[in-house]
Amino acid sequence: MAIYAIGDLHLSFGSSKPMNIFGPEWDGHPEKIEKNWNDLVSEDDLVILAGDISWAMQLQEVEADLNWLSGLKGSKLLVRGNHDYWWSSIGKVRAMLPPGIFALQNDHFTWGGCLICGTRGWLCPGEDGFNSDQDQKLYHREVQRLQLSLESTAGKTGMPIITAMHFPPFNRQGQPSAFTALMEEYGVKICLFGHIHDDGRDYIFQGERKGIRYIFVAADGINFTPKKIVI
Repeated sequence: MAIYAIGDLHLSFGSSKPMNIFGPEWDGHPEKIEKNWNDLVSEDDLVILAGDISWAMQLQEVEADLNWLSGLKGSKLLVRGNHDYWWSSIGKVRAMLPPGIFALQNDHFTWGGCLICGTRGWLCPGEDGFNSDQDQKLYHREVQRLQLSLESTAGKTGMPIITAMHFPPFNRQGQPSAFTALMEEYGVKICLFGHIHDDGRDYIFQGERKGIRYIFVAADGINFTPKKIVI
């Protein structure tokens, strides 16, 4: 019952959104992911998808992408990304998910003795472009969502906590945020995140800080191969 993670699949089986406009490494990226995924993952494993799963705009448009995911090995746990516009109310999302695919929002997921929490996240203060009241509002809302998720683990002591986010929980300077403070408070062991595709991914903080391991899992940053997460 191993745990793997990958983010930013940017699937578009139900729409037309070629990703190779962002670079040649995206040529045929679903085929790369499928091969690498099925070579590594077994049916007894879990793969955490750290946001930006599909370019679909509406729930009915995402069905083809979810069916493709369903055909890959293992169980899947989804976290929303900033481009997952199809993700409406969590009840409607969960109602249409194929068997073996689960969605995380304001709660936690238990797998193999681990508790998995998470939220989409948002730009953190100090990040380039964080300069509006709207950014501040979204940042605080996502902090609250992460707190709800972590609070939902109350009473389940002794089980390591993994946090899955789409946005990094800090700015590109690696400065602390309300996200990192919450994770430290609740004793999170691992934080997974993606979102960064430009050369910023070469500078974003990865490694251990205050007992938390921060692991970057955007698909193009890990060679379109799910990353095994070792507790």
